[in-house]
Amino acid sequence: MTNQTIRVVARIIALPEKVEAVKAVLLAIIEPTRQEAGSIKFELLQNQSDPTDFTFIEEWVSNDALDAHFTTAHIQEAAAKLPGLLAAEPDLRRYSLLA
Repeated sequence: MTNQTIRVVARIIALPEKVEAVKAVLLAIIEPTRQEAGSIKFELLQNQSDPTDFTFIEEWVSNDALDAHFTTAHIQEAAAKLPGLLAAEPDLRRYSLLA
């Protein structure tokens, strides 16, 4: 497969008493991210059985586009707000589509 896109699964686990604060930070980055060059898909999910568990499902045109995403103002601002709200460091994984 040539010109393969990059798929990302990013899990963010909020402290139980900080779920609404984390949700607000994460929701605020959705529209600006969808407007970025190279963003194909950017969806936020919340686990139905564990509301502290948030997952982003993303697709990017390239690793360069994804790397640029992390340097944007909205991502830098969100990252600055998250310390003290999370139960663990975010778990970000990059994937290639096999089938």
